[in-house]
Amino acid sequence: MPILAYHIIWTTYGTWLPGDERGWISSNRSGIQAPDPEREHAASALMAEDAAILSPSQRVIVETIIAGHCRIRNWTLHALQARTNHVHVVVTADCNPDEVMKQFKAWCSRRLSDAAGLAEAVAKRAGRRHWFTEGGDKEIIEDETYLENAIRYVNEGQDKPRSRSARSP
Repeated sequence: MPILAYHIIWTTYGTWLPGDERGWISSNRSGIQAPDPEREHAASALMAEDAAILSPSQRVIVETIIAGHCRIRNWTLHALQARTNHVHVVVTADCNPDEVMKQFKAWCSRRLSDAAGLAEAVAKRAGRRHWFTEGGDKEIIEDETYLENAIRYVNEGQDKPRSRSARSP
């Protein structure tokens, strides 16, 4: 089946640590991992700075940069939602999802730092250095129904509370 799009999700720095009570993803183990308070505490202690919580104006910056980058690269942006602690993008692109996410995060980080007046501070090793976590989730979409559902989820499902059972691993 041809690839129709990617659903790419990444979190802001420090907002979803290994061991998190909501479950978490490990780069060397498959599936959602069970909560582990000790691991979460250890990960928190290793953080280089406070968690990055995006303000309403910062969320607009992220969405503007991603939409603009899609136009420049001639990628089809199906859905986009920047939240306070994560970003969802459904996009059709001519390169692999790792590269797409890398470009989005790099450009968003630059512009967020510029807007915060941090570009020079970061170069001098002061100010916020981390806006987003390493990695993220990249779902390959090969089915029209899946694409429609991903678009609907990103556009309409972000503010709806989920039941506890829907969140548990």
